[in-house]
Amino acid sequence: MADAVHAELLPPDRQPVIIAARRTPVCPVNGALRTLRAHQLLAPVLRALVSELSLEPESVSDVVIGNAVGGGGNVARLALLEAGLPVTVPGITVDRQCGSGLDAIVLAARLVAAGGSPVYLAGGVESTSTAPLRANRRYDGSPEFYARAQFVPASYGDPDMGTAAETVAAEYGVGRDRQDAFALASHRKALTATRDGRFAGELVPLATTAGTVSVDGGPRAGLTPAIMARFPAAFVPGGTVTAGNSCFDADAAAAVVITSLERARRLGARDGLVVRGTGTAGVAPQVLGIGAAPAAREVLARAGVSAGEVDLVEFNEAFASQALACLDQLGIDPERANLDGGALALGHAYGASGAVLVTRLLAQARGAGTPGTLGLAMISMAGGMGTAALLEYRQLAPA
Repeated sequence: MADAVHAELLPPDRQPVIIAARRTPVCPVNGALRTLRAHQLLAPVLRALVSELSLEPESVSDVVIGNAVGGGGNVARLALLEAGLPVTVPGITVDRQCGSGLDAIVLAARLVAAGGSPVYLAGGVESTSTAPLRANRRYDGSPEFYARAQFVPASYGDPDMGTAAETVAAEYGVGRDRQDAFALASHRKALTATRDGRFAGELVPLATTAGTVSVDGGPRAGLTPAIMARFPAAFVPGGTVTAGNSCFDADAAAAVVITSLERARRLGARDGLVVRGTGTAGVAPQVLGIGAAPAAREVLARAGVSAGEVDLVEFNEAFASQALACLDQLGIDPERANLDGGALALGHAYGASGAVLVTRLLAQARGAGTPGTLGLAMISMAGGMGTAALLEYRQLAPA
């Protein structure tokens, strides 16, 4: 367990609050966003946030962005300049694999808590479609290409994600029927949310060579229980984890504006998500998908909040098995999580996914319009870790 923000509220000039959040559509790898590189996905989101709050661009203290499989080179700085922010604005890119987007927001929250009422743009981006080929250099200088990075020493087994999802399913008793039903529900919820326009206010349309992309590309209307049951085991012979109850790789970007309560009021923000607590935990790499559960448990305990008191839960659905196992461990009814669908339907854009969770929570809290609404964002990640953030919706009186 590491570094949790204190549950008690900080002074107004140090209390972090998220006052805007936007995202691109989430589209399958090699799909509608395949021609856009990471900085081209992220730049329109940054521009939209600056415009939404009429921020003076030079007032942005830093841009903190998560990215997992990009080419390096500090995509945060590249994207902010692409977005038209002045050269005086710095940027930093962080990598905690699947948790990168949420951890970027957590880092920005902790920087706000340090004082000075700064303004940060924080979030994540992933272009899996344009991710570079990666290779180690052999002793003779020739390349040895690899599909994914090594997450833990070989002595730990360093399991692939799907294999670890099977281990979680077996160890935590999550059967095939539950996994399939959960995945199917995710698609149906996402389709309903799209039809009802619940994503509209958070989406930033993107211009591509083939036209403008303005809707998520993942949810499937034709899925049925019978179709779900026909998918074979994808990772372990005779296993329960299939392509149907696993997420798919995706392209997307998402970011928020986070500042202090004092600064938010001076900016005229009408509402926001106050950061009540954040935390990160480590677990055995063999059950890496369970990492979000201890992180969330610690955050809730520090805040003096029970899982039953949380109104909104957004949890990255990398696999139905690990999502259900974590929710079971926390005592959260799966029907209460991801009310508008999750990554099983929308897709998993690694570095962006954690920021998508926060974007969804702000949209849902604003839709409910009830001050005091508690939201929990949580994500498990490669190497055996999890990050969680507890957020409280507030109306903000102007300064």
